[in-house]
Amino acid sequence: MAYQTVFKRYELKYIITEEQKEKMLKVMEPYMALDQYGRTVIRNIYFDTDNYRLIRRSIEKPTYKEKLRIRSYNRAKPQSTVFVEVKKKYDSIVYKRRISLSEESAMNWVQGRYSFKKQTQISNEIDYFLSYYKTLHPVAFLSYEREAFYSLNGDDFRVTFDDTILCREEDLSLEADVWGTPILDDGKILMEIKCSGGIPIWMAHFLSEEKIYKTSFSKYGTAYEKLIYNKQHQEEKKYA
Repeated sequence: MAYQTVFKRYELKYIITEEQKEKMLKVMEPYMALDQYGRTVIRNIYFDTDNYRLIRRSIEKPTYKEKLRIRSYNRAKPQSTVFVEVKKKYDSIVYKRRISLSEESAMNWVQGRYSFKKQTQISNEIDYFLSYYKTLHPVAFLSYEREAFYSLNGDDFRVTFDDTILCREEDLSLEADVWGTPILDDGKILMEIKCSGGIPIWMAHFLSEEKIYKTSFSKYGTAYEKLIYNKQHQEEKKYA
C-alpha cells in the first residue's frame, strides 16, 4: 500500500464538547465523509533528549519547532508497519515527513541500533535530526481514539476528532496495551482542521455561530506539563 510521506498544511485546533461534536457532524454531512479506517486507536512513541530539549522549546512557542515520533494505527507487532515521523512547524505552517517500515526496524533505527538502508531525502533528514540531537530516546507513550473525515469534493480539507487522549512514561512500546493518564478534561474532544488553504465558508459560519475558537494545544506538550514536569519539580523540591 502506498502511503503519503510529505505533508504541508495548516493544522487548526479546537477543544469542543460532545454536544458540539454532534452538531458539527450534522453540518459536515453534505460535505465530508468518515475515512475508510473508521474509528481508530492511534499510538505514538515520542522521542526527546535527556533534558527534554525538544518539548521545552516547543512550549516556549518559537517561530520554528520540531519533534520526532514513531506512530502506529493499531497495536503493533515487530513486523507491523509503523511510521517514523519528523514534524516541524514554521510560521504557523506544519511540515511533516515520514517513512513507513516495520516496528522493530523503526525502533532500532531511531535508537541508533540500525542504519536505514535505502537513502532518500526523508531518511537523510531523519538521520540528520538523530545526529543533531544525539541523546534522543523514548520518553512518552501517547494514544488517542480518532475519527477522521475527508472532503467529498476532492480537495485536501480534513477534520479529525480525538478523544480518550492518554499518556504515560512507562511501557514505551507500540506493542503494548493502551493505558495512561488522561490529558483532556472529561467530556472534551480535540477537533483539528487540516488544510493547505482557507476554511470552507460553511465551516467558518458554524464555528462562528457556535462560538468555537481556535486554541493552542499540543498533546505531547500537555502530557509533559501534566506528567513529566510536575514529577521533576516534585523531585527537585524533595532534595532542595
